[in-house]
Amino acid sequence: MAVSFVCTTRVSLPRAELFDLARSVDVHKDSMAESLEEAVAGVTSGLLSLNEEVTWRAWHFGVPLEMTSRITEMQSPDYFVDEQVQGPFRRFRHVHEFRQDSTGTTMVDRVEFTAPFGPIGRLVEKLVLARYLQNLIETRNRHLAGESTTD
Repeated sequence: MAVSFVCTTRVSLPRAELFDLARSVDVHKDSMAESLEEAVAGVTSGLLSLNEEVTWRAWHFGVPLEMTSRITEMQSPDYFVDEQVQGPFRRFRHVHEFRQDSTGTTMVDRVEFTAPFGPIGRLVEKLVLARYLQNLIETRNRHLAGESTTD
């Protein structure tokens, strides 16, 4: 049984510009500076495209972790999906959607994940991981909103 959450963020950027910021390895790294996140394999700078992978190394809960994700779906500039292919989760899927209107773009992040370790993992998912991951996404989104060059 997976845990899921949705984050919705309004940004005063055109959809195509926000779409590119959201798939930028460099912008992601900057947004996760607190966890010392680095791209260490695959695409390590620039924009991720369909079927490309990036391996991230970061510190979470005082532990160094690595996660490789792949862009498994992409329809520019409407949405893209990244999924873990190797890493700490049993399953991790993140859908990024972008909806343009007259004042900017609404970005919707849909995250679904399953922790390892059976019943203990399910307990940790609900008590700790869901809120922790949601905070990471919200931090990233605040950073993306601050990247606006059209103010």
